[in-house]
Amino acid sequence: MQCYVYRATRRADTYVYLPQKDDFSELPDGLTRALGRLEFALEFELTPERALAQEDPQKVLANLKEQGFHLQLPPPEDEPGT
Repeated sequence: MQCYVYRATRRADTYVYLPQKDDFSELPDGLTRALGRLEFALEFELTPERALAQEDPQKVLANLKEQGFHLQLPPPEDEPGT
């Protein structure tokens, strides 16, 4: 599946994956407001076997098919002193 990734301008290290370029129609209004403007970051072919830096490709594919988008939040910060 072709996948389009957008960077959120209001939330650092937050990305939205879409199955159609520039089609934000499946994003809930509250999420769109919270993320701010979405800037196109990259496009790639997503397969279940493809390695992604911070996400499980099968989970991303499932979310794209079931809800029309996938939201990638920043990784949790380590606790101080750990």
